[in-house]
Amino acid sequence: MKPGLAYTTGRSPLHRASPGAAIVFLGALAMAGFIYSSPLVLVAAGLATALAGYAAGAGRAVRASLRLALPLLLFMVLINALVTHRGDTVLVRGWEMPVLGNTDITLESLAAGAVIGLRVVAVVLVFAVYSACVDPDRVLRALRPVARRSAMTAGLVTRMVPLAAADGARLKEAAALRGPAAEPVGRAALARRLVEGSLDRAVDVAATLELRGHSLGVRPQTRREPSRDDVPLILTGSVIALAAVAARIAGAGGFDTYPRIGMDADAITLALCVALLALAAVPFVLSRWRSRG
Repeated sequence: MKPGLAYTTGRSPLHRASPGAAIVFLGALAMAGFIYSSPLVLVAAGLATALAGYAAGAGRAVRASLRLALPLLLFMVLINALVTHRGDTVLVRGWEMPVLGNTDITLESLAAGAVIGLRVVAVVLVFAVYSACVDPDRVLRALRPVARRSAMTAGLVTRMVPLAAADGARLKEAAALRGPAAEPVGRAALARRLVEGSLDRAVDVAATLELRGHSLGVRPQTRREPSRDDVPLILTGSVIALAAVAARIAGAGGFDTYPRIGMDADAITLALCVALLALAAVPFVLSRWRSRG
């Protein structure tokens, strides 16, 4: 079974575009998650990325990333509430501990942890959509003239990690189907077999690369693969980045946690949230309109 975050072929603009154009588009959404602390903007950036992922046919990757990121959000909230005790709104009155000190749980500490967790969710969604929609072979071809060995390593890691995860799932399933009379297979045995299989695959890959001439010192000739989806993605990503920076300079998306929670929900902040959702859909709407025409 193919892992949810592995690359899958498709006909969406993110699949057809060059890696650089996809990085500009998705990177602009990630930047919005980095430069703002407002939960409104962070939720809008995450929703925009999730909608773009579903429009690109990467809904499985979006769901897999949410299963990974949402527990991290709860973990961030819990940890921040335990280690940070600032804020005026005390929800749980704690005790004075020898090492931890004051253990009060405040509403402001929960909100600060939630902001950190929402930022993690937004960024994880961006990387999940990138992993599912951007062909690692095209990334390898794009980077090979600049950094041949680094590009080769990155491409192999991108390919081999999902394969190792799939091998682990198959081994675990095979061990569960051996029947009730069979001796239970421990984690150490499964890990050993997974490592042995990975080493065998690594030898086969090395032999294949050598046969294809990757051990020779010949500089490859690059071949450009223009796509008509590059321009919409680059323009949309640039507009998203400019809108996020301009709104930040104008004071949008303000959010304070200490000593009391304060969040801006003015017209500029709400317009930025709507713009993120609308702009993320533009390349896919244009692609569907061109296909119908």
